[in-house]
Amino acid sequence: MAFIHRRGLLLGGAALGASALALPGWAQAPGPAPGPAPAPAPAAAPTGPHTHAPLPYAFDANEASIDARTMELHWRFHHGSQVANLNRALEGQDAFARLPLDELLMNLSRVPENIRTAIRNNGGGHANHSMFWEIMGGRGGEPGGDLRAAIDRDLGGWTEFRNRFNTASMGVFGSGWAFVTVTPSGQLAIVTRPGQDNPLMDGSRVLMGNDLWEHAYYLRYQNRRMEYVSSWWDVLNWERIAARHGEAVAGTLRV
Repeated sequence: MAFIHRRGLLLGGAALGASALALPGWAQAPGPAPGPAPAPAPAAAPTGPHTHAPLPYAFDANEASIDARTMELHWRFHHGSQVANLNRALEGQDAFARLPLDELLMNLSRVPENIRTAIRNNGGGHANHSMFWEIMGGRGGEPGGDLRAAIDRDLGGWTEFRNRFNTASMGVFGSGWAFVTVTPSGQLAIVTRPGQDNPLMDGSRVLMGNDLWEHAYYLRYQNRRMEYVSSWWDVLNWERIAARHGEAVAGTLRV
């Protein structure tokens, strides 16, 4: 009898302990909720002549058209890897490593064949993205001065220019870019290029351009490229684009 009584006490004590753990007063305080995992740092670029410059504004500066996460991923990983791969391709190529980026792309046919594709893709991407970041961070609107006069003269006026540029952007199949090129006389033209090709490869300078690769817009727009293309105008920095036009006329515009 004593044995049964002792056993009952043990069982009852275990049950009491379990129920006590279940009571609010006995519950263990929960730890802090885990936050979002930080983005992994990009691999360090090998030492080389080309650098991955910081953005000239915060990641959320273009939120009216492009979300901050897309800006960060695009700049940090897509552009960053192109700079790293460009430097890697130029290792042991002292003559070409000494060339400024625009001259390297304008002399692509002279680059050794075994690294030409790497230079084309990564050098072109570096030039394209460097320009792309530079011309954004603004509030859209319309340009004035000499640039507006050139748009009216060469591209049919503001509304016609926007419509033609948007149409050209939508006509890029798959991945590529739409550009406005500018000559030393200030003349403008709308062109498109596949992949990461840049008009410098054909001897033309770029005034402005839009990235039509899906990684530039997919988080917010998915497959709705037209929404992205139309919204992009709202974050253009026309003061900086006008300065690029002046640099082209002065012969100082590079990429």
